[in-house]
Amino acid sequence: MANLTFLSLSLSVLLLLNGCLANFRTSRQQPQQDQCQIQRINALEPNERVQGEAGWTDFFDANDQQFQCAGVEVIRHHIQPQGLLLPSYVNTPLMVYILQGRGYQGTMLPGCPETFQSSQQLQEGSGSFQDRHQKIRHFQQGDVVVIPAGAAHWMYNDGQEEIIAVALLDSTNYANQLDQFHRRFFLAGNPQQGQQQQQGRQQQQQGGRSWGRRSQKGQSPEEGSGNIFRGFDLDMLAEVFNVDQETAQRLQSPDDNRGHIVTVERGLQVIRPPMRSEQQEQGGRGRGRGSANGFEETICSAKMTHNIDDPSRADFYNPQAGWCNTLNSHKLPILQMLQLNAERGVLHRNAIVSPHWLMNAHNIIYVTNGNMRMQIVNHEGQAVFNDQIQEGQLVVVPQNFAVVKQAGEQGCQWIAFRTNDNAMINTLAGYTSAIRAMPVDVLANAYQMSPEQAWGLKFNRQETVMFSPRSRSSGRSVAA
Repeated sequence: MANLTFLSLSLSVLLLLNGCLANFRTSRQQPQQDQCQIQRINALEPNERVQGEAGWTDFFDANDQQFQCAGVEVIRHHIQPQGLLLPSYVNTPLMVYILQGRGYQGTMLPGCPETFQSSQQLQEGSGSFQDRHQKIRHFQQGDVVVIPAGAAHWMYNDGQEEIIAVALLDSTNYANQLDQFHRRFFLAGNPQQGQQQQQGRQQQQQGGRSWGRRSQKGQSPEEGSGNIFRGFDLDMLAEVFNVDQETAQRLQSPDDNRGHIVTVERGLQVIRPPMRSEQQEQGGRGRGRGSANGFEETICSAKMTHNIDDPSRADFYNPQAGWCNTLNSHKLPILQMLQLNAERGVLHRNAIVSPHWLMNAHNIIYVTNGNMRMQIVNHEGQAVFNDQIQEGQLVVVPQNFAVVKQAGEQGCQWIAFRTNDNAMINTLAGYTSAIRAMPVDVLANAYQMSPEQAWGLKFNRQETVMFSPRSRSSGRSVAA
């Protein structure tokens, strides 16, 4: 009897543990009730800006219902040449798309070794020293850079043109246990003071964002953002770093008015390998996991950058319509931990993306070039969006909402972020669509049409996902 009781208790514990692990693996908090009861979706543009010495950051309204439904936020960094985005960490995972420019960045991960080191002494003023630090990663236009929640990171522009980086912050990821907004914790500088110096007191009074100001709803995505060393006692800092009081005070940066993006006058001097060409870099990426057993890649050596601007590696390609490239955890394994996904799409003039829905993710679409007409339909059969979306604008398509996209006269390009590492698409028209998968007689009875009409509905469109404009049944097909 005792053995049966022990066995029953053991099974109960195992079931409870399995349930907890299953919940953890979902890795996303559920949105609050009614947040996704959206009756109208709008194309969004940034509504606030924080200026720094060597660039600025644009913010999309985190309180908008679309972002509240998807549980994400979006910002856009502009970093001038020789500009350094100061070290900081965020309570959410980040996925950053490099729309323009090139540079390198560091992500500091706890417990990882300093694998970049110099065997020669580096000159600094009148003295000399040897440096070593954690891995530095190059990035260039078309790269997606991912950063785990809570990992300190910085970014530097060593190129000749401005860096434009669009970043998604997954606020409802289970890695964030604070609230449904992202918070940035700076390790250097004085961003609030820099904002006041750069934009002036008048703009502050008119509602310009400061890093710590509350929004009208009582919460700000940047509430509390500032140099965390300022909150520590000066004597304590001097003791824990074993430095003098002057050095400890520089950590707090009381007189720094440069903002969150600063200029490095003589260029950043760090240990880094030469940048490989895009073709060489891509040659060693995107080959999938194969027969991985889980020990091939640790967090310290994990790839965190992947280029998705190469049409020769497209997942969907139609020479008359365009191409599309997806980035999931099969191509970049760290995305399995972050539970994020990206899509790069290019549509030619008037070409169409098949009506579709995402089965397991929200879809955040940012137009990088050109424009397109988009229609989004909810579960009630209502069009919640039917409008043009222009370059620099953003639209959130909630999970399972049906969407169709058609490029304008100049064509269209976009980057989409998705809230699942392997987002699944289901199309309504085309070679692999739900309509194509149904028997003709089911279609005829469901839509009250003749078998001939049902046959045409099912087979007239032979393309897969991207459709050439005004294409008819002509035997043409596109290999996906």
